[in-house]
Amino acid sequence: MAKRPNLPRPKLTRAKISEIYARLRKLEPHPKTELNYSNPYTLVVAVALSAQSTDVGVNKATKKLFKLADSPEKMLALGEENLINHIKTIGLYKTKAKNVIGLSQRLVDVYNSQVPDDRDALESLPGVGRKTANVVLNTAFGHPTMAVDTHIFRVGNRTGMAPGKNPLEVEENLLKVTPDEFAIHAHHWLILHGRYTCKARTPQCQNCIIIDICKYKTKTKPV
Repeated sequence: MAKRPNLPRPKLTRAKISEIYARLRKLEPHPKTELNYSNPYTLVVAVALSAQSTDVGVNKATKKLFKLADSPEKMLALGEENLINHIKTIGLYKTKAKNVIGLSQRLVDVYNSQVPDDRDALESLPGVGRKTANVVLNTAFGHPTMAVDTHIFRVGNRTGMAPGKNPLEVEENLLKVTPDEFAIHAHHWLILHGRYTCKARTPQCQNCIIIDICKYKTKTKPV
């Protein structure tokens, strides 16, 4: 991935960024996605379904679904209408059902029913964008990717470790400044921090383990 010439400069030194990761690692040594899945295929489906939805909501919808359809062939046999009945509790369920059937068909037709370990191939699947591809590459195949969702975008900007006007800029900055020893788990640590501590409306700064490093000034004082 070519680096942008005018990428915003991080507001923290590499030493401080490394310290952030070290503290997050100490808090959660073995982070993982909170989406339930059993193989690369169900991971792709779960991540695709999670767009603009909570992991909790997706897990509730897929609990029965994945018992019936944990492969592209089984999902195609289930069919779009039956799939809709399983996922209608989550947002954009009609579009997502169409995409899941479409990606399942493409996996069967083009990739021998196997989820490809390749970004371009993943992004060729219906409903799979850059973020979903990054999650799959990292979680299923162990690539040191950075899947920038709303949580990571917020944490990157608030802390000053990876400023950016859009998710791609934050991703590029994080890939640039994240030490190799933290690269595999980095995006999980940042997601968890954003989800449970550095919340959008009510950041829990009083409970934050990186408050002395973070550059977010609005609510950094303990209450």
